[in-house]
Amino acid sequence: MARRFMTLTLRLALGTLLFTFPAFAQGTSTVPAASATGAPAVDLSQVESDAIGWLQALIRIDTTNPPGNELAAAKYLAGVLQKEGIPSETFQSAPGRGFLVARLASTAVPDPSKALLLMGHLDVVGVDKSRWTVDPFGGVIKDNYIYGRGVFDDKGMTVANLAVLVALKRANVHLDRDVIFLAEGDEESGGTLGMKFAVEQHWDKIACGFAINEGGRVAEQDGKVQYVAIQVSEKVPVNVDVIAKGTSGNASIPRADNPVVHVADAIAKIGTFETPVQLNTVTQAYFEGLAPLEDEDTGKWMRALESSDRADHAARWLSSANPAWNAMMRDTISPTMFEGSVQQNVIPSEARAVLNIHLLPGDMVEPLVGKLQKLVDDSEVQFEVEPSVREATPSSSLTSPLYFSIAKGAAYAFSGAPAVPYMDPGATDSMYLRLRNVQTYGVLPFPLSDVDYAHMHGDDERLSVDSFRKGVEFLYGVVSDFAVAK
Repeated sequence: MARRFMTLTLRLALGTLLFTFPAFAQGTSTVPAASATGAPAVDLSQVESDAIGWLQALIRIDTTNPPGNELAAAKYLAGVLQKEGIPSETFQSAPGRGFLVARLASTAVPDPSKALLLMGHLDVVGVDKSRWTVDPFGGVIKDNYIYGRGVFDDKGMTVANLAVLVALKRANVHLDRDVIFLAEGDEESGGTLGMKFAVEQHWDKIACGFAINEGGRVAEQDGKVQYVAIQVSEKVPVNVDVIAKGTSGNASIPRADNPVVHVADAIAKIGTFETPVQLNTVTQAYFEGLAPLEDEDTGKWMRALESSDRADHAARWLSSANPAWNAMMRDTISPTMFEGSVQQNVIPSEARAVLNIHLLPGDMVEPLVGKLQKLVDDSEVQFEVEPSVREATPSSSLTSPLYFSIAKGAAYAFSGAPAVPYMDPGATDSMYLRLRNVQTYGVLPFPLSDVDYAHMHGDDERLSVDSFRKGVEFLYGVVSDFAVAK
């Protein structure tokens, strides 16, 4: 009953806000800021064109982590900001590593608890260049797509944030809260030299009460946005080593204590192990919001999650239908690495594999490891939990003014597309802000199909030019509604 009341309250509140929110411009990139905020209008089309060039240039700076090299990218962004008359600062966390911060100050009395942080990370994951059809660090535009490692994880988001800051500056708007731009690093390796460093060593530079980060999704199908998922929570990643030891020797003489065999057998059992379903308020609200948008059969099973007698069957059906839905409903375990001998004809004295585990907020890894130990039932196999910098955090509010601004902006930018709260199966640097009670929302603003979304961390990562432009427009509308003085 409490959750139904919360959902109804959200719908009523959103309905009132949507009725009073001035529409975004349709069919043009000139946003009528004057009608929405009393500020001068700004030609977003020009800002978007400039931003495409900034994104191409940023992709051409190789920030593969490790080693990161984020300060080279930060230096480039500082040059862009300087040309726009926006001062910035860079901070070094290690040689070549660190972050950049810039700020547009409000006309009101400074209040860090009201400030809005727009953040993105500069580091990217590695590539196998032989599997790309273009140079992954070339910033190539082909067939109306921008190609490059990090184009939407997360350099595209970073540049979209930059474009919003520049648009606000060019429009000479009057802000009623500070808008802070943060380009940080080391996100792909946990954030120790990036967001963790920024929060712990330079909080005064980025202190805020609200933030927009990567995460979430603008889900597009057949050229139309179906819904906008706003990331308000995320799972906690933990790596666990599976280890076996034995007697090394010549592979021509098989041994019963061959550690490769023991670890392989353990992984085979773990690979088919399924943890129990656990729905929380965020995932329940997500499926409830998605149910009317799906086909009749899928929607039926989403609604059945609320049924006491059909919930288990519904969860199993949905888990089979979509791997991402499966990951949202349970702790997940993915074997990712296996190490054995250094040579083909040598039995090693040790073998190990890595389990990448993602825990639901509030779950602990130790009880799960205990279950795996019993499942494997092999005294030769041991489990070691690797240290992790990630922590569980409270969910961001579903009733904050920023959440409402994002939901309103989604409806107007994408022809009435609904917004749904979303728990990310992965992890982002939002954790560091939520631990400081910052209302942080993951909003990857670009409309993406399943095909395009699948390129994240993959080969030929790409983002359509039209999607990038629309994402900038969406994000500018959200920030204008939330931060520009009325």
